Parts: sequence; C-alpha cells; structure tokens
Amino acid sequence: MASSSSLEDAVTELMDSPGGQLLNSVRAYLRRRATALLGLFLTGLVLGFPIAKRIVTWLIEEQRLPDDVNVIVTSPVEFLMLQIQLSASFGLFLALLLVITETTLRGVRHPLVLERFNEVNIRPPKPSFSFFIAIGSSLLLAICGILYAWELLTPMLFEYLSNDAQQAGLSTQWKLGAYVGFILNLCIASAIGFQAPVLTLLALRIGLVEPPTLAAYRKHIWFAAFVMGAIFSPPDPLSLFLVSLPVILLFEIALLVHRIMPMKSTSANS
Repeated sequence: MASSSSLEDAVTELMDSPGGQLLNSVRAYLRRRATALLGLFLTGLVLGFPIAKRIVTWLIEEQRLPDDVNVIVTSPVEFLMLQIQLSASFGLFLALLLVITETTLRGVRHPLVLERFNEVNIRPPKPSFSFFIAIGSSLLLAICGILYAWELLTPMLFEYLSNDAQQAGLSTQWKLGAYVGFILNLCIASAIGFQAPVLTLLALRIGLVEPPTLAAYRKHIWFAAFVMGAIFSPPDPLSLFLVSLPVILLFEIALLVHRIMPMKSTSANS
C-alpha cells in the first residue's frame, strides 16, 4: 500500500513539473486536433493509393533498371501492400506537416517554452519574413536532397550493386518491396540530411549555440552525420558515405555563411 502511494506521489510530482505540464499541453493539442489529423491521414491514404500505383509502375520500367536486373514479387499481395504502405506514408506526412506547422508557429509562444528561453537568455524567434525564408529554404533543400538521391545516388548504387552481384555469378532478381524501399530510404535520408545548413544557421541566429562551440565539436558533429547516414541510408558502406558527405559539407557551408554574414548586434532587451 505504501509503495502504491509513493508511486502515485511520484507520478503527480512528475506531471506537475514543467516537463509534465508540457506533456499535458501536447496531449491536449493532439486531442483537439485528432479529427483534423485523422482526416488528413485518411485523405492522404485515399488520394495516395492511385498515385502510389503509378509511382511503383514508373519505377519498375525497364529503362530505370540496371542491365540484367529483374524486379519480382514474392507473394500475391506484395504489390498491393506496397501501394497501401506508400499511400499511408503520404497520409502520415500530411498529418505531420500540420503538427510541425502549428508547433513551429505556436510552440515557441508556449509559456513554458518562453520561460525556458528567458532562463537561458535567448530571444524566441518571431514569425517574420526571415522565418518564412527559412521555411522556403528548408523545402528547397529537401527537394535538392531528393534530386541528389534520385539523379546521382540511385543510378550509381544500383549499377555498382548489380555489377558486383553479377560478377560473383549471382542472378540479380530484386524484390519489389526492397527495390522501392531502397529508393525511398535514399530520398528520405538525403532530404533530411540536406536540412543541416538550415538547422545550423537557425541555432546560430537565435543564440542557441555559439560558433566557437560548434567549431570545438566539429568532429563530434561529423561523427553524428555518419551515424545519421547509417540509420537512414541503405545498409552498405558506399550509401553511408554518399549520404553523410553532403551533410558535412552543408554544415561547413552554414558556418562559413554565418562567418561572412554575422548577425547585427542588438541589445538584449530589444
């Protein structure tokens, strides 16, 4: 009985803490937006299903496959399940887009977040013209990452992997799900990795971190880029390197841009 009472007290104390209050705010937001989020997910699921079929059909056209490579299905429902997975991913993307947009526009004005900004002496970002430039830059970089994966990484890796298998005397027949998943993983990893300059400049501009600190932890950030590449890229060393290298280069470019165009000094109360 005593242990049960202690557990209840601990849970109550945890929920009364700033982190618990923030968690309650997130839960309340999800409850208020449950209908909208579910509606966006179902809309993406329904609208994305025929689009997914066209995408898969387009990806398996002969001119997009390496020489002597056949894409096969290994179960009667594999093609159908792949379409459902792709359309569900599109619906999930729409729902997450709403969450990210509202969190970005309103989350920084949350009382607990503002209090934390004041504790560390950071001015909260405002939805200004530069803010929308950052959003546009993020979308543009994501598109560049997808193009990088599709135009450079995918043909290069497919040619390398198929030739390597054929030289070993193996028949190159790829499962449909693995083939499409390989392409999607590369595109998603590149789109995320190409956000490095936006995140770096944002952290520097709002004072979350100082340039000397980033410079001091450069090796750690490079290592984190390779870890991210290992998580999001297909499981081969060449993909890991080709996904991680642009992240490192874009991070260094962001540091250079901040050094060339530093923020104008303003007073702490302005």
